[in-house]
Amino acid sequence: MAREIVLDTETTGFDPATGDRLVEIACLEIEDFIPTGRSYHTYIDPERDMPVEAERVHGLSTAFLRGKPKVHEVVDEFLDFVGDAPIIAHNATFDRTFVNYELGVCNRAHLPEHRWIDTLALAKQRFPGMHNSLDALCKRFKISLADREKHGALIDARLLAAVYLELKGGRERRLELTTTAAVAAVSVARQSAYGARPRPLPFRSTEAERELHAAFVREVVKSDVLWKKHGLE
Repeated sequence: MAREIVLDTETTGFDPATGDRLVEIACLEIEDFIPTGRSYHTYIDPERDMPVEAERVHGLSTAFLRGKPKVHEVVDEFLDFVGDAPIIAHNATFDRTFVNYELGVCNRAHLPEHRWIDTLALAKQRFPGMHNSLDALCKRFKISLADREKHGALIDARLLAAVYLELKGGRERRLELTTTAAVAAVSVARQSAYGARPRPLPFRSTEAERELHAAFVREVVKSDVLWKKHGLE
């Protein structure tokens, strides 16, 4: 089965080169476009203060993050969960930049660009010229945002998994599977032998009509093989 990882992060800002750090990371496992229920989620102590603007977006304060695991304490667990699977992210360049920065801090190899699937790029191909933020796509695909008060890596990863399914054919894919199952059921039904009726239907022809038909088969058709084959003699 095709295993993929849906990933989302929260950070202190926009650029690790200016001192910004990861503060939350969430991963969901899917196989053949179906969530397996397995996930990885952690908060990370960035070892710096949280800017007010960033806290306003995700609600993670300096006080809340103080004492959470530092990145070097969770890096191996994260890499074990991701394994060698493709990684799905919305605006993947942003998440990849931060993840690879933190991997570099921990002296671990970067996750190369070819492993990342960018749902923003997929959405732009499907909906050119339209707003393709995660929120916009959820509304377009009628995915509920009711549980989402602020941005959070775990809830956003769940929303992104649903969006990714829709971008890869969602409802059409489910219809295709349903149709395939229906065709298979019909095929089985056609191959099944029909048993005798528990209450045979009475003849709707009279005995005289049946005798006339038998004479027609003998004298005109001159063969009763077909009728005997189907039990109609």
